[in-house]
Amino acid sequence: MVEDETEGFSKLSPDQRLRSLDKRLDKAQAEEAKKASKVQADPNLRAGQLVLSHLVGAPFGGALIGWMLDRWLGTSPWFLLGLMFAGFAVGIMNVLRISKTTGRGPGEGQ
Repeated sequence: MVEDETEGFSKLSPDQRLRSLDKRLDKAQAEEAKKASKVQADPNLRAGQLVLSHLVGAPFGGALIGWMLDRWLGTSPWFLLGLMFAGFAVGIMNVLRISKTTGRGPGEGQ
């Protein structure tokens, strides 16, 4: 199949070959632009995922570190509870920080 295409191109004049190449490049660029426009995520979706990760990850991380400290120091639930609630506070602070920056456009700064 490749041999057939190269034979067909060798019969064309240089101008016709360039026009054919331009058409194929334009077609490929249009298809790539169509794919790229579908792939871009909605900024609101990204912000929502970021908020969710902070609200879940911060308390979970605090609880995990507290659990490990409790096992190491033998203080049963105290570090677990304290660091889990600290994680909640950090998660809420991060959500507030995200909410202050989300509503701005790309050129409006922070």
